[in-house]
Amino acid sequence: MRKYLLALDQGTTSSRAFLFTPEGEPVAMAQREFRQLYPRPAWVEHDPLEIWESQLWAAQEALHRAGVGPEAVAALGLTNQRETTLVWEKATGRPLYNAIVWQDRRTAPLCQALKGEGLEPLFRERTGLLLDPYFSGTKLRWLLENVPGLREKAERGEVLFGTVDSWLLFHLTGGQVHATDPTNASRTLLFNLHTLSWDEELLNLLRIPEAMLPEVRPSDGDFGETLPELFGAPIPIRGVLGDQQAALFGQAALEPGQGKCTYGTGAFLLLNVGEASLAPPEGLLATLAWSLGGKPSYALEGSVFMAGAVVGWLRDGLGLIRESAEVEALAREVGDTGGVYLVPAFTGLGAPYWDPYARGAILGLTRGTTRAHLARAALEGIAFQVADVVRAMEEAGVALKELRVDGGMAQNALFLEIQADLLGVPVLRSKVTETTALGAALMAGVGAGALDLEGVKGAWALETSFRPRMSSEQRQALHQGWRRAVERTLGWAREEG
Repeated sequence: MRKYLLALDQGTTSSRAFLFTPEGEPVAMAQREFRQLYPRPAWVEHDPLEIWESQLWAAQEALHRAGVGPEAVAALGLTNQRETTLVWEKATGRPLYNAIVWQDRRTAPLCQALKGEGLEPLFRERTGLLLDPYFSGTKLRWLLENVPGLREKAERGEVLFGTVDSWLLFHLTGGQVHATDPTNASRTLLFNLHTLSWDEELLNLLRIPEAMLPEVRPSDGDFGETLPELFGAPIPIRGVLGDQQAALFGQAALEPGQGKCTYGTGAFLLLNVGEASLAPPEGLLATLAWSLGGKPSYALEGSVFMAGAVVGWLRDGLGLIRESAEVEALAREVGDTGGVYLVPAFTGLGAPYWDPYARGAILGLTRGTTRAHLARAALEGIAFQVADVVRAMEEAGVALKELRVDGGMAQNALFLEIQADLLGVPVLRSKVTETTALGAALMAGVGAGALDLEGVKGAWALETSFRPRMSSEQRQALHQGWRRAVERTLGWAREEG
């Protein structure tokens, strides 16, 4: 019987599951959205049980739609929203608080205090990250200090911490596996990039009991098997990757110097830098790309917090469009933005600014500004942020020759035309745009011995390339206007002491 690869793709707004052939051909998919919870300004949470239940439903539904039984699945691969932080009871799997989402900014004061103690260089050298609310470590510290009784339970070994991959693995295996992979571990502020292990000194600084933490296994490692009752028979779990690293793998960016950008809720650009960790340049992060057979590969990353979420805001917040797909046609009604800049710093700014106190702004409005100008300015605002990340990489001596793209916004041809123009390099869209899920499936295939790295390369195929048409002078002028706009948003929400 033909062996398929099942990918679970647990994202920020929905849980999805895909069935692929080992050659990377999609066979079936299912998706279920879940609630976004905003208990206070700049706080973002999810219900952990909704994450689990929606992901299980999607996996069962994808198999059902394909007419495929569990015995035909060679392996399951898991990919997930990365820095989202969960705590649960070891004995029962019961969540002890809502999941604190990667977008959440509640730990900005704690990050500021740690910076004030002069600790950022230590964290940056050990983890490749910045002291920013984006990452899991300060979220976990907040939970330990604000959930009644949690610290005492954690110190008694009764509580487990994990990112979404660990939460799903725990439930998929009936509590038999509490593990993660290096790509997810490297986003916690707790994982040492050089020793590839949890860092005792950083744990002590954040007052986190090591007993809470998951075991770190290679990305293509053995993560157990699913409970028989979930799918009708056990399915081996042989691949785990954070979502952006999964997309890098699915884009077959396996060599140093190859990069990709995924446009989901946010936009994330990763550049493969090979087997040695590179000190990250100003404004960028160093992270694990993956660990294959225990051998690490590293990447530079620039994280943009708001991409597809900006289009969602045009739809839900402003009512400019009824469906997200309408934004392209609306933006095409005008040839430019009429001098309007939209800086989507709704939850602060990520790379290369890293300002949790920045807030969104629309500048350059006149009586002549229309819905179409705002729509186009929103698309440009996303593309400008990615261009900022690429410029930071170039200043570090890394030249980007082409950008492989995926995610929901990669379907928007006008947006990719704008992105190519603002970058000045070709933008390549692959035939399979769901490369995050594909990467998880292919990693599971490698882990199960169903394919090798040449097979991973063979699963990538070009659909369309978008080449820059804008003059360098026009590009520079637009970027200068963008930088002026960004400067006006920085520090906006900082509390006056």
